Amino acid sequence: MTATVLANQKKLFGHPVGLYILFLTEMWERFSYYGMRAILVLYLVAETASDNPGLGWANDSAIALYGWYTMFVYVASIPGGIIADKILGQRKSVFVGGLLLVAGHSVLAIEQMWAFYLGLILIVMGVGMLKPNISTMVGGLYPKNQQNKRDMGFYIFYMGINLGAAAAALIVGYVGENIGWHYGFGLAGIGMGVGQLTYWWGQKYLKHVGNLVIDDRDDENAKESKNLFSAIFKHTNSIIGFSITVALGLAIWFLGGSWSYGLLVIALAFAVGVGVVVYNDGNKVEKDRILVTYLSFLIIIIFWGAFEQAGGLLNVYAAQKTDLSLGSFMVPASWFQSVNAIFILVFATIVGSFWVWWKNRGKESSSLFKMAIGVIIMGWGFFFMSVASKEVGYDAAGEVIQKSGMQWLVLAYLFHTLGELCASPVALSFITKLAPERWMAFMMGAYFAATGLGNKVAGLLGESASEFGEFAIFTGIAVFCTIFGLLVLAVLKPLKRLTHEAENLEGKDEQQEGFELADPKLND
Repeated sequence: MTATVLANQKKLFGHPVGLYILFLTEMWERFSYYGMRAILVLYLVAETASDNPGLGWANDSAIALYGWYTMFVYVASIPGGIIADKILGQRKSVFVGGLLLVAGHSVLAIEQMWAFYLGLILIVMGVGMLKPNISTMVGGLYPKNQQNKRDMGFYIFYMGINLGAAAAALIVGYVGENIGWHYGFGLAGIGMGVGQLTYWWGQKYLKHVGNLVIDDRDDENAKESKNLFSAIFKHTNSIIGFSITVALGLAIWFLGGSWSYGLLVIALAFAVGVGVVVYNDGNKVEKDRILVTYLSFLIIIIFWGAFEQAGGLLNVYAAQKTDLSLGSFMVPASWFQSVNAIFILVFATIVGSFWVWWKNRGKESSSLFKMAIGVIIMGWGFFFMSVASKEVGYDAAGEVIQKSGMQWLVLAYLFHTLGELCASPVALSFITKLAPERWMAFMMGAYFAATGLGNKVAGLLGESASEFGEFAIFTGIAVFCTIFGLLVLAVLKPLKRLTHEAENLEGKDEQQEGFELADPKLND
């Protein structure tokens, strides 16, 4: 697709109308996801004999399931990205994902255990198809020579995500806790249905973006992308990456005594192998850019491994160890899941404007720099939780007799939000700048898979709180994130060299030699 096609898009407030269709679709998808997330752990740990009965699980078991679920939700983005790149295209993949999500959330409204697990499986499949591809489509709305406009487009898109998340935690959270858990799950499904209808209605504004990209290179140059899984075993570096990961999985299984984590790592060996195949498929510049993208995934895993304590450990902490009374009104614990999203709506424009001001002063403003700063700021939020954990008092039997104030949770979420605004929107935009067009959905899927692994790390840390104590976990996260962010800043210059000025392209056409859209009517 040439830059002319993109330049002729109908605009609203300086951005393509398609951006607002994707904004609304993602807003409702996130309403459904975060609404369900806000009450999932609370439903699992709720007493079975209460007025609003849950499953009565132990805290560590509930957080463990939450970690597995949120990890698989995002790891499913890898096959979702491959399906989009090779079979359906991004636009059709988003539609299929939306249908799966409507079905999954609707099934969760049924009060049966088979429906509970089936609903989670359908949601995993649906997010895997929708999440990486809708984000990639946002980047596809802008020509390559409009990097700043693209970044701002992602900030707008990101506000849609958090508008849905804020409303979900307040509305679904209240309904789930006070009326019935399954009514909350059903309400999340209704939200996804509205999002699906919005996306269907807005197709006329999206026909030129997210279509299947055909690789027109000759067979010799395109051979790596023909059969991804067989290509793993045709090159030394992909075989080595695959074998090392499999060996690690076997060691975890037989030496570490955990078959579940062992199987997970063995399954991820295929993702590692495909990642190396994608790297081999590029030219010199593409290989460098793919490499720095893969390295940025480590930042993402660390960031979300800490940040996603919000849905697990911090959610349980709010319900069980925080004084939730405001006079005679008891604040629902799930409402704290909206604090981050509300802060994003308040501070997104401020943070975005700050980085523009910062760049205009000639200061370092690369995406990698912002991501490192985001990790550090987010980590500092856990120092407030360290203080909160010291306020909690216990009796001789270990029962809580004194709870901490709500202000510590609010302050923690404030710093988490500022860190997220520095790291997450620019990470999405960063990938669309560096990834080859033919692998765009896969690379975005790999990004969300890294997010999923971060979610699993969050679950592991949350589980360990019962063994090591909240103070040790909160303080350890804060210190580790600070040190890690500083290390990224120390190696920033060599990492930036690998991008080959991808963030400073000027006046270049978006079309990449050797590729065209599957629908010839959409080409100039």
